[in-house]
Amino acid sequence: MCTGRRRLATLHLVPSLFRRKSADPDSSATVVATEEQPSARPRGYTPSKKELGLQTPKRPVGGRRPAGPTKPLTKEEAREQRRLARAEAAAEFRREGGPRDRGPERLLARNVVDSRRTVGTWFFGGALIVLIGSNQAMPPAIRLASNIVWGALALGVVIDSILISRKIKKLVRERFPNSGERMGSLYLYAIMRSITFRRMRAPAPQVNIGDKI
Repeated sequence: MCTGRRRLATLHLVPSLFRRKSADPDSSATVVATEEQPSARPRGYTPSKKELGLQTPKRPVGGRRPAGPTKPLTKEEAREQRRLARAEAAAEFRREGGPRDRGPERLLARNVVDSRRTVGTWFFGGALIVLIGSNQAMPPAIRLASNIVWGALALGVVIDSILISRKIKKLVRERFPNSGERMGSLYLYAIMRSITFRRMRAPAPQVNIGDKI
């Protein structure tokens, strides 16, 4: 009886021994694989935020804080803004001119006029003197002198305009032989500038009186 019980006990122990042996290689392989994984990475390897379980915060859509409600302007502030806008527009026109001032031929005509003294700058001042002197209440001698001054101014403007037009025509043909600018329009543009006071010309003169064009 004792012998049979010993055999059963021995058979009962046999499967448990095999389980221990089969389990040991698996655990050792897992440990080896776990230990070999870090060694497979290069020495300077830096784990990414994704591997570390971190997320980069996203920026706001506009990149700026939403603007708060604007305060309505008072009448005085609105009036001041309009005044500043008009002053800025006038300064820009004085500096760059308008659409009719565009083009190299127009720039050349302006420089021709601005580089010389023109009789036309005295035309309006002389016209005012002639208007006062031609009054019927004035003595005949003053009225005669006023008419002479008026005729001299008109003749001077005509001669000056002819000289300016001839010089512009010569320079345009030399520098812009293939120009499509109408010469009559260019002459009129230069003559109108010549009878305007120098400080009131727009665009502002870019050359001094006496400069060579």
